[in-house]
Amino acid sequence: MSKVKITETVLRDSHQSLIATRMTTDEMLPILSEMDKVGYHSLEAWGGATFDSCLRFLNEDPWERLRKIRSEVKNTKLQMLFRGQNILGYRHYADDVVSYFVQKSIANGVDILRIFDALNDARNLRCAIEATKREGGHVQAAISYTISPVHSNEAFANYAKELESMGADSICIKDMSGLLTPYAAYDLVRMLKDTVKIPIQLHTHYTTGLASMTVLKAVEAGVDVVDTAISPMAMGTSQPPTEAIVATLAGTEYDTGLNMEALNNVAAYFTPLREKYMESGLLDPKVLKVDVKGLTYQVPGGMLSNLVSQLKQQGKSDKFDEVLAEVPRVRKDAGYAPLVTPTSQIVGTQAVLNVITGERYKMVSKEFKGLVRGEYGKTPVEISPEFRRQIIGDEEPILGRPADALAPELDKLRGEIAQYMEQEEDVLSYALFGPVATKFFEYRKAKKYGVDAEHADAENKVHTV
Repeated sequence: MSKVKITETVLRDSHQSLIATRMTTDEMLPILSEMDKVGYHSLEAWGGATFDSCLRFLNEDPWERLRKIRSEVKNTKLQMLFRGQNILGYRHYADDVVSYFVQKSIANGVDILRIFDALNDARNLRCAIEATKREGGHVQAAISYTISPVHSNEAFANYAKELESMGADSICIKDMSGLLTPYAAYDLVRMLKDTVKIPIQLHTHYTTGLASMTVLKAVEAGVDVVDTAISPMAMGTSQPPTEAIVATLAGTEYDTGLNMEALNNVAAYFTPLREKYMESGLLDPKVLKVDVKGLTYQVPGGMLSNLVSQLKQQGKSDKFDEVLAEVPRVRKDAGYAPLVTPTSQIVGTQAVLNVITGERYKMVSKEFKGLVRGEYGKTPVEISPEFRRQIIGDEEPILGRPADALAPELDKLRGEIAQYMEQEEDVLSYALFGPVATKFFEYRKAKKYGVDAEHADAENKVHTV
């Protein structure tokens, strides 16, 4: 057994899960050179919701964030989360946009792309995998782990084999809701190791209180890499604490080789930041508690913090438990889709609508209609014809690869934002987030040319919060 490697998540999933992705680039930069010395396998630093949050809430250019991180991190691989045909947005994009986004991600500093599809529909990963291989990046293809009457270790192993044959360089078990129990993890890792020849990585969340035990059993089963978060930003809906996992494995055949003193320096840096988030209310105590009910309603960390936020905005925080109970019912109706972006947001928002309107499916979001219609791919279980008719009426369902129906988009998008373009990457920001991106471009322009930037900043926040 070789040493277990560690991917540190504090720059991406950790703060996405705990504080709705509000950590700024300026808060990250001072500690990056120190983190670069630790000896991590990789730093998960980009992708997921960081892109949206930079533009929508922080008035930051996500591409500039990536370049700044890369300039400070010279020895450690940078990793991002990439949602297959969804890229980092919430719909499917044409293949030319997906390929160009991969190209620019790698050109700006990403080494490893963890590519997943919310429905585990391999057709939705093909374009991103091929583009990553062309650009010389590492393809980590992810299995969206979930529990349902139709999901099994055998099914996950078959999916992993398919991903390996498509060109994956490693496989990630992506347990976004903390559903993977320790002995189930052992069995799944063993089966994957027997099925594929490429490395296996485990990503889990502490939501249900199982994560550290799950990591340990996965390590005993032969997992190659595990995701952890530095302790001030660990646990709750985040990952297990890096230092605790490193200490647990120290002196064993699985020893990570990471230096505890270096890790303590990293922890010391993030401790006052944690206090700041607590005082500001960004770090809500609800996302820090262990909630074993998660094994029932299967809500991932980032989705939990977003549900709390959605209900607060509606003045309906008292409906939190009701919404959580509605989530699995909506999920069953929607063909047992695993709950991970974008399906987690789609199912979660529909559950909120069902509860606050007082009548199930009285109001139906456009995205939920799209999920039922097949715009996101094939659901694990076929949606009943009766339910489909209730949601989309007589519209024809999509049975093929959804992106096959999409015409190339890049040239059209370039034309639409020619007046704002300051870098090639801007067309991709606009492709994903449209009006949110143009608001940011206006703010950036005002700041650059000395127009009342403070006014532009205030205006932007009015429109985007």
